[in-house]
Amino acid sequence: MPRQVRIFWVWALVFAFLLVGCSGETDSGSGEDQNGQEQETTAGETVKLTITSWRTEDTEAYNRIIEEFNKEYPHIEVEFRPQKNTEYNTLLNTALQSGSAADIIQLRPYQAGMQLADAGYLEPLDSIIALQDFPPEILEAATASDGKIYGVPLSINSAQIYYNTRLFDEYGLEEPKTWDELLDVAETLQQKGIIPFAIGSMEGWILSLTHAVLGPAFYAGNDFVEDILSGDKDFTSEEFVASIEAMKELAKYFPDNYVGLSGDDMRTLFVTEQAGMYVMGSFELEVITQLNPDLEFDFFPTPPASGGEATITTWVDGSYGVNADSPHKQEALTFIEFMTSEQFGTLFANELKRISAVPNVQTDDPMVQKMADLAAENSTPYMILVYFNEGNPTTKQELEAALQGMYLDELTPEEVADKVQQSVNTWFEPNKE
Repeated sequence: MPRQVRIFWVWALVFAFLLVGCSGETDSGSGEDQNGQEQETTAGETVKLTITSWRTEDTEAYNRIIEEFNKEYPHIEVEFRPQKNTEYNTLLNTALQSGSAADIIQLRPYQAGMQLADAGYLEPLDSIIALQDFPPEILEAATASDGKIYGVPLSINSAQIYYNTRLFDEYGLEEPKTWDELLDVAETLQQKGIIPFAIGSMEGWILSLTHAVLGPAFYAGNDFVEDILSGDKDFTSEEFVASIEAMKELAKYFPDNYVGLSGDDMRTLFVTEQAGMYVMGSFELEVITQLNPDLEFDFFPTPPASGGEATITTWVDGSYGVNADSPHKQEALTFIEFMTSEQFGTLFANELKRISAVPNVQTDDPMVQKMADLAAENSTPYMILVYFNEGNPTTKQELEAALQGMYLDELTPEEVADKVQQSVNTWFEPNKE
């Protein structure tokens, strides 16, 4: 079965693991590196490791997780040292090139992260025994072109439309079941002086994520993805252009000066109840709750534009890998092994309110469970991230830049679609069977 098609079934496999479970057995550090070479360590010596990430908002949670790790490994001090999301890639590449990168590196999912492995910056992790328990469809998000695994996947993400339940109740609104009902909700909120959607276009990744959530309402989710992958359709097709047009038409419900708003600005509008809806990933759940514990909110899947089922968008999120030039590779691999354990998966799920990629880990958070249940019923992949994040610049980057151009009135939706297809033409070969 082709790689692209197999990933469609990632959620089914994840839930099979949640229901059935598997051993999840881990192998503690052996004192040898991945090539079987003894590394010099001194008994009783404290080793300091650094972890780099683009998730500054996760610092407190990781500090608590590290405290649990240190109960078994007190001689390994670990510092979680995140950097601003929008600067992460540049700073990481500079640090890798200068030999000053952290010992453990958070990797973007799929090709964006695996480019670092292809360049020789990462240590292969295939000898980590517990990784054998992860579904191969999940590991593919951290597998490089040489077929080796270079990261421990962290979580299964979903993206959906969060909404303020207090405002919905106050104005007699219900979760929309169709796209037209969604527009009616937006219209009512706007008439009441509430910003319907907390959206800004300053950061490109937000636009590709928003399109991944809203677009399936117009291009019919998985069927269209299969047609694109097989070459039966391309990105200039009527339904894909319609999905871009919908993004443009929705702009009248965005905040004033939305072209200058960042992800932080969007989040602030939602948690301070200035905006009624917020298109975002499951990774924001813990942050929203932390910023405003009293906020009354829920979420709904994207309602269809013309029949069909509401959809929720899913993908395997980033992973953690080991810097191939780390002076403390053995200790870094010990922490990486900890990340494959059920203990870490449970800590991750509870501290960060996300679905762990570690098999057999349960969550007791009702909203996370609701996301998981809906995803199991009718999910669609984050198409541009999972399948079209290659090229130079990547097709995902081309889409993001083109959408920003559209919101600046520099491009039409048809021109956005054309630019995406032009990028795809430079590297993608359809899976003809």
